[in-house]
Amino acid sequence: MVPSFFVYYRYKLRRWKNKLYEEVFKMKYVFLVSHGTLAPGMHNALAMLAGEGREDIISTSLENGMGSDTYAENVRKCISQITNEDEIILFGDLAGGSPLTTAANVIAEQGMLPKTVIIGGMNLPLALSAVLMKDTMDTADLITMLVTEAREEIKEFKVVNEEKEDDI
Repeated sequence: MVPSFFVYYRYKLRRWKNKLYEEVFKMKYVFLVSHGTLAPGMHNALAMLAGEGREDIISTSLENGMGSDTYAENVRKCISQITNEDEIILFGDLAGGSPLTTAANVIAEQGMLPKTVIIGGMNLPLALSAVLMKDTMDTADLITMLVTEAREEIKEFKVVNEEKEDDI
């Protein structure tokens, strides 16, 4: 007969292995959407700053004159690689804007909304921190940190001319 503490630790080890397996094989995607070419441009900037060829950054945009059905199909193509175990951090250029709401609706249709966090009003420091930090912390803690950090990154930049003209 196996002592009960062996059964307990075998059970704990099995649970730990399952949790580790879930963490290893689940991805967190940063999904950028916007009006015009802001999202693809930001995607390009993120590739420069965080590394080329990252599969965890995806983007699409609602171009001028593009219909909502075409845009929704582009969103579907972007998220086709994402599984139900994965998480999505969805950034839109405007909170409540058509690109963000359409993307959220498509994500909901695919049954992925429970594992999606939606943020309107993206900027490059916010997106860069999300890409670099998303795998190091819990998503809820990440979002709290990102929103706080994004607010702190908005600053007025003043150029001060320290050269003074000499009096003649």
